[in-house]
Amino acid sequence: MRRPGPGLEILAVLLFLTTGLGADSRARADTLVADLSQRLIAITTAFVGADVVLFGTSDPDHDIVVTVQGPRTSQIVRRKEQVAAIWINRENLAFDNVPTYYAVASSGPLDKVASPDVRARLELGTENLKLKPLDAAGLDIGEIATFQDALVRNKQRQGLYSIKATPVNFIGPRLFRTTMHFPANVPPGIYQVQVLELQSGDVTDAQRSALVVSKVGVEADVFDFAQQQSILYGLLAVALSASLGWLGGVIFRRG
Repeated sequence: MRRPGPGLEILAVLLFLTTGLGADSRARADTLVADLSQRLIAITTAFVGADVVLFGTSDPDHDIVVTVQGPRTSQIVRRKEQVAAIWINRENLAFDNVPTYYAVASSGPLDKVASPDVRARLELGTENLKLKPLDAAGLDIGEIATFQDALVRNKQRQGLYSIKATPVNFIGPRLFRTTMHFPANVPPGIYQVQVLELQSGDVTDAQRSALVVSKVGVEADVFDFAQQQSILYGLLAVALSASLGWLGGVIFRRG
């Protein structure tokens, strides 16, 4: 998906300012007001990723932290060991309530703008994600932490988890903005966007909104068919693969 041009971003900000902040009374009532440049990311066959701009206003001298979390699901982490020059899966641990996507942006270092209690409670930073292990009997805290770290690293390698916080930039005394990147392999679903206003490490205001990532067109039809008719989809995939193999053999013999 093509990134929105600077003109569209400026237009979005101007529209936000005129409609959302036109009345001084509303600005005083809502110290934090934020919005997204788009609320739908459409995944098509040509989708290569997308950038979404979040912008808003807050009280001066406050910090801003933004988190984006994708739909939560279960995830299995496997640990490999080398046996006779071969790497095999020896142990695994399943986690529940794992965000399929996680990004964080901040106007300053997280450990400076938010207290440890706030970071832990609101899951600010990958180290504070509440990854719940399932059936961890026989594993001590250190072993569970090793599996958790491996889960986060795998997500980071896939581009689905932040490695570090993206900057939130102030472009005026009150106006801020940041850009969130969604890679080509971003899973579809409803994403939760959380914007926090902080002062002296504590939250003074918060706003939450939703962002939809959805497959459209032929990509969506294939995805829905694979989900709803998984057995038939598997049989068709095998048949197609066999047919292509046979056709390739025929062409090769004729050549």
